[in-house]
Amino acid sequence: MTLTRRGLVAGLAALAPLAPALAAAPTSDPELDQAAASALRRLVAGNQAARQLNQKALAVLVFPKIVKVGFLLGGAYGEGALLQDGRTIGYYNSAAASYGLQAGVQWFGYVLFFMNAGALKYLDDSAGFEIGMGPSVVVVDEGMAKKFSSTTLTQDVYAFIFNQKGLMAGLGLEGSKITRIK
Repeated sequence: MTLTRRGLVAGLAALAPLAPALAAAPTSDPELDQAAASALRRLVAGNQAARQLNQKALAVLVFPKIVKVGFLLGGAYGEGALLQDGRTIGYYNSAAASYGLQAGVQWFGYVLFFMNAGALKYLDDSAGFEIGMGPSVVVVDEGMAKKFSSTTLTQDVYAFIFNQKGLMAGLGLEGSKITRIK
């Protein structure tokens, strides 16, 4: 059987109605699902601010482990799951590059709480969610977490970095991008 251009076009046309369903359904990754759910449970169990945000967030993007390596030039990478109502609705990766006075290796967890539909829509519509572009992102550190209350929930996205391990010292510029895994 020979493949003709007409046969190829006919075959693609027959599959066209299935394209939206195939594009909308994320590929399953039970190991990443379990790691993300476990990391989120640990974070909210030990942090009151994270617990409050988790109760009010529209969706939560959990990167259970991001690995960062650097010596003058650096890079970081991790994969995560977007959770809504306790179930995974998509998979994402986070990639970062840095330059400056830095040396070491570390790994950490990273969680983004999406508080409104606009921020979540930007994540889905953009070619990559870049920190510093798009919706406002607040990084919640230990000091802020202590004075956090339901009345301070005014931003689009809240970020937590937790469970840091390894040794990394540095001062430099860093850019990161979060992209949906197709």
